Amino acid sequence: MAGVAPKLQIDASGLAVTILVTSWHSEVTDALLAGAERALQKAGNDLYTIVRVPGAFELPLAAKWAAEDDVDAIIALGVVIQGETPHFEYVCDAATQGLNRVQLDYGIPVGFGLLTVDNLQQAIDRAGLPESKEDKGAEAVEAAIHMSRLRSID
Repeated sequence: MAGVAPKLQIDASGLAVTILVTSWHSEVTDALLAGAERALQKAGNDLYTIVRVPGAFELPLAAKWAAEDDVDAIIALGVVIQGETPHFEYVCDAATQGLNRVQLDYGIPVGFGLLTVDNLQQAIDRAGLPESKEDKGAEAVEAAIHMSRLRSID
């Protein structure tokens, strides 16, 4: 199906993984977290760390701290919903650029599960809920673990 990421076969066993999840829109972020946990457990990892952060703007600093703790992969989960002011653009850009910077500066994959959407329904459609079309929490895990394993190829 167009627009849907292929399911990757991943092995997360033995990897140190930190999941960062924002506090805003808990119905969505709790579902993203559940999807990430399902994907990790299915891939053989049930020894991951979950860290709650206030919002998307705080994800990059939390990711930096996680990277400094010598993890193999970081999963960043959250949702920013468009409002009536430019705040949306600033927060989305800062979070995206910050997470990318952590990934590049530390050489540690960051699974990008930050939904940047126009409305709550778009977030629900991507959150991995029973009525959702996609599971971006699981997809973020799959991408980060895949990249972590690529890093270890000699």
